[in-house]
Amino acid sequence: MNHHLATEAHHPSAPEDAPASGRWFALALLCLAQFMLILDVTVINVALPDLSRDIGFPPTSAAWTIAAYAIPFAGLMLLGGRSADLLGSRRVFMAGLIVFTVASFAAGFATDATMLLAARAAQGVGAAFLSPSALSTVTRLFTGRSRHRALAIWGAIGGSGAAVGVLLGGLLTAGPGWRWIFFVNVPIGILVAMAVPLVVPAGRGLGDGKFDVIGAILATLGTASLVIGITQIGSLGNGMLFIGAAIVILGVFAAVESFAAKPLVDLRLLTRRPIQAGALLMLVATGLLVGSFFLLSFALQSRFGWTALDTGLGFLPVAVATVVGAHLAGHAVGHLGARVVAVAGLVIAAASLAFATTALGSPMLLIASVATTALGLGTVFVSATTTAMAHAGPHETGVVSGLVNTFHELGGAMGAAILAAIAAASLAAPSIANGFIDALTLSAIVAGATAVLAIIVVPGGKPAADAPRFVH
Repeated sequence: MNHHLATEAHHPSAPEDAPASGRWFALALLCLAQFMLILDVTVINVALPDLSRDIGFPPTSAAWTIAAYAIPFAGLMLLGGRSADLLGSRRVFMAGLIVFTVASFAAGFATDATMLLAARAAQGVGAAFLSPSALSTVTRLFTGRSRHRALAIWGAIGGSGAAVGVLLGGLLTAGPGWRWIFFVNVPIGILVAMAVPLVVPAGRGLGDGKFDVIGAILATLGTASLVIGITQIGSLGNGMLFIGAAIVILGVFAAVESFAAKPLVDLRLLTRRPIQAGALLMLVATGLLVGSFFLLSFALQSRFGWTALDTGLGFLPVAVATVVGAHLAGHAVGHLGARVVAVAGLVIAAASLAFATTALGSPMLLIASVATTALGLGTVFVSATTTAMAHAGPHETGVVSGLVNTFHELGGAMGAAILAAIAAASLAAPSIANGFIDALTLSAIVAGATAVLAIIVVPGGKPAADAPRFVH
């Protein structure tokens, strides 16, 4: 397989459909690993009541089981991406996978809050190295229309994983118990760890082994502070304190990177229009998707009295719709270009979210509205990844993957935190109140405004079908 990939790397004009032994099987393994990471963002949501009771979490602190995972996941993403470029993506992928799998095993056996939070944080560390290295590997294994299809599958995993997390969380909590939301990762992690070395080339990386340690520390502290600030946005004092600290730290990070001999992130990457556009689309799409999932889950359980199992099953059409949207985008991007696909997806999401404000009396209509929203946003995920990664050089795919995934995590945190704060007014009302409608209305406005902005910032035209494949 190494010889075949090297041949294609030296001959970019090789047919895109030329046989590549194990390439699609490799994609399946990489996506399965990514699926675990995205799943663990939301799988815990419907399990929180049972988990909190068994572990002894006070209700006000239970949300830290989510934050303990999200903070290191987002904070270390740039370091994980840069590590993939320097050390080789497969090596970093395997290290992250092992850490994540062992941490999942520990989380399942947690007997108190401290052990659970430590295991969740370790999961986040593993995820931060696994995710960007996996995406970097995908972009090196595929080119042309094959890459569009591969990124469509990757986009489907990113969007549907959050919805399936709610579904699986409900099924496992109602069945064998909440501990299995962590145990289920263990056999999957072992399977992927055994199979990946057989089908994914090892890769050499840059080979200089020089890390920007100061930049890594500043990027981690700045991004982690921003995520904490966003998740604490309902508590204005704490939230603004952390956001202010994040702005200062990231400002120092930018200054340090400007003079570093081997920067963690070449700031010139951020001046490239495709990367800016990809980051914006990922931020908005993830924020709207995770936010709408929160609103739907909250409405079904708190307003319509659905059980955890019922709520999980209610997300099945949402997960299917996300996959369908990403699949359609994988074909459409190659023919119409990322701009047309992104704008169309955002318009669909805006219309669906607007309709949801009139469907609050019926859980089935609300599910249908969120499912249609997910279909539209599924196309945006593919557009975001395709736009950003198409312009990453051979030794930049890891760090660009890290940038894109960082905005994925920031978007998820922003969507859940901001919409939760707006919708909080409905907690004390006997029926869904104005706060819930305001949250949906804001989401529709953001989707519509981003559609207009996408016309300006997302590069037009069809992607080149013979784009060279980068192989370390």
